[in-house]
Amino acid sequence: MHDIWRVFRYTKFYPWNIAANLLFNMLAVIFNLFTFVTIVPFIELVFGSPQPVELPPFSLSQEYLSLFMTHSLALLKARHGQWTCLLGFAFVYLAFSFFSNLCRYAAQFVISPMRNGIVMRLRDDIYHKVTILPVSYFNSRRRGDIISRMSNDLSDIEWGVLTSIISLGKDPVNIIVFAAVLIFISPRLFLYFLIIMPVAVWLISVIGSSLRRSAAKGQSGLGHLFAILEESLSGIRTIKSFAQEQLSTDRFDNANQSYARRMIHVATRRELSSPLSEVLLTIGLAFILILGGLAVLQGELLSSVFVLFVILFARLVPPVQSIVRVYNNLQKANAAAVRIFEIMDADETIIEKDHPVVLNGFTSTIEYRDVSFAYRTGPDTDPVYVLRNINLTIPCGQTIAIVGPSGAGKTTLVDLLPRFYDSTQGDILIDGIPVRDLNINSLRAQIGLVSQDCILFNDTVANNIAFGRTGHSPEQVHQAAMIAHADEFISQLPQGYDTNIGDSGITLSGGQRQRLSIARAVLKDPPILILDEATSALDTESERAVQQALNRLMQGRTCIVIAHRLSTIRHADHIIVMDKGVIVESGTHDQLIARQGLYHRLVDMQSFL
Repeated sequence: MHDIWRVFRYTKFYPWNIAANLLFNMLAVIFNLFTFVTIVPFIELVFGSPQPVELPPFSLSQEYLSLFMTHSLALLKARHGQWTCLLGFAFVYLAFSFFSNLCRYAAQFVISPMRNGIVMRLRDDIYHKVTILPVSYFNSRRRGDIISRMSNDLSDIEWGVLTSIISLGKDPVNIIVFAAVLIFISPRLFLYFLIIMPVAVWLISVIGSSLRRSAAKGQSGLGHLFAILEESLSGIRTIKSFAQEQLSTDRFDNANQSYARRMIHVATRRELSSPLSEVLLTIGLAFILILGGLAVLQGELLSSVFVLFVILFARLVPPVQSIVRVYNNLQKANAAAVRIFEIMDADETIIEKDHPVVLNGFTSTIEYRDVSFAYRTGPDTDPVYVLRNINLTIPCGQTIAIVGPSGAGKTTLVDLLPRFYDSTQGDILIDGIPVRDLNINSLRAQIGLVSQDCILFNDTVANNIAFGRTGHSPEQVHQAAMIAHADEFISQLPQGYDTNIGDSGITLSGGQRQRLSIARAVLKDPPILILDEATSALDTESERAVQQALNRLMQGRTCIVIAHRLSTIRHADHIIVMDKGVIVESGTHDQLIARQGLYHRLVDMQSFL
């Protein structure tokens, strides 16, 4: 239950709400108690014949209070008559009931900001954590499972916390107050009830442990279900093109049935605890009825007081059952909390120093010094090196092209520059300052990225171009689009720059999406530009338009170009050829052709094609 208690730590932001809730719950319980106490005078007036008695010296005991009640009722009956007394006690009963329910409502009213605020803060913290986790975190995890944790797991926590906050602020007070009154009325009868309590607690704890294990498996199964759904939506064109709709449906059905069976198991465990607790309490009540009835027959207890004891004991059943439900809900919520805090506790890997250097521009060189990088597929696995001993200097204002076969480490090499990953060994320096010493936001502000997989959002054209930037004018957005050769097709859209482009820009062609991505980089106006195979997935006509836009974007900037089509980098200032994580050749196009090495073979292969 450690993880769910971490959720409850968020209550520290709402001390006054907790205090007010406890106060109103206490008042509600007290008024509710008095509504039952007024039943005793009704019973005595209707079924008994109270007579004045000589009161013994005052003592805080059940016997003295019973005599005092009998004596006071006899005097009231003699003075006002039986009918008037009945009406008076009815009014008192209604008054106590009204104030009890009013305080109960006030308790819920003051606690609402807390129970909703806790979930709001937790949701914000999770989302913030997801946004700052490094790219490497998401490489080994399925997006559908992460979405499930942020939606369904958080909903389970919300439900568990919401019900527990309501119940824990009310039911323990009910149990304590009513139990104290029962002990005051007859300690011996209450002791008989306590005899069966250890058995009930043990059975409920066994059910709760089973519920926690089943809930954890259920949450994992739901994450798998969401992962299948997310993969199917992302790859729907592939599924249809291979006519594998039935295969995908069967895969989803199997996962769905497995999850349903697990949740049925969870439900049967959860629902068993409440009737079980009620049966045990009913057994206790049966003993009390027998033993209490004997006490009344022997004159040890007034019949009206015994009726009050039975009524108050019966009132213990609902709060005890509620506590049992809360315990089981918390067990299920704890399984969800474990999955949530796996994200919250994930190693950020990319750590910013306490007092980082703010990078305000780029004027000299980018330097890779003996840089190596390795992935780890697990905590106990050996590192897999994809870069080894990279030494590279990129002068300001030059265009450097990086080429090589697939898997050579080209994208990994440039991903180290904006610190999507940190190098395993060696350093990367910008203007002589290691990137690990730089403020991450200021570092990334100097870098523009245009990749093959351009990411657009379900928003307007203008907002996609201006993504993350404030203080721009519509004219600046239009100018950026013109430089990117995007204005010509934007002007033909139904609402121009205010047209919504759908999820991932689905209403646009590949070349149009790429030009919007370039326009975004133009508006950012970074001194360092990374082009990661920006034209490799385009047709010839779209490639020509995008390449023209890129040529305009590259003017006056330091550019690192990962190229698949080698014809696009013939005029680069310097070309780096990589293979198996190392730099095997470097030079200009003509120099590399003359060496008859790997670059020459790659050019010949594309020329043949």
